[in-house]
Amino acid sequence: MGLKASRARRAVKADTGLTLIELMVVVVILSILAVVIVPRVIDRPDQARVARAQADIAALAAALDLYRLDNHAYPSTEQGLQALVRRPTAPPVPPNWADGGYLDRLPDDPWGRPYQYLAPGVHGAFDIFSLGADGRPGGSGVNAVIGNWQDD
Repeated sequence: MGLKASRARRAVKADTGLTLIELMVVVVILSILAVVIVPRVIDRPDQARVARAQADIAALAAALDLYRLDNHAYPSTEQGLQALVRRPTAPPVPPNWADGGYLDRLPDDPWGRPYQYLAPGVHGAFDIFSLGADGRPGGSGVNAVIGNWQDD
C-alpha cells in the first residue's frame, strides 16, 4: 500500500498548477504575439472610421430613396437629413411622410460631426458626405471627403 499512496501523492502534486518555467514560456509567447500584431493594428482605427462613414452614408442614401418613393422627391437642402427623422414643415411638405420617419436618429460621422447633405447634389440627385478627420473640404487619406458618389 505504501507504493500506491506514494504514486497518488505524486499525481496530485503534478496537477496542482503551472510551474514558473511554464508560466514564463506563456508570457514570452504572448509578448512575441503582441510585438508582431500591435504594429499592424495601430493603423486600423482610421480605416475603421472611413469604413463606418461609408456604411453610414449608404444607410442614409437608402433612407433617402425610401423617402423619395413615398413623396416623389428628395428632401430639399434646407430640410436636410432631418427630414428622415422628423416630418418637414418647410416647403415642400412631404404628402406621404412615413409614420415614425425613415430613421430613428441621424448618425454623426465617425469624427463627431453631422453628415452634409445637398439636394440637388453636385454629383447626382443628392450628395451625402463627411468632410473627413480634419473637417475641411479636400484633403487626402483620412482627411479626404467621403461621399455617396465615390466608388468603394
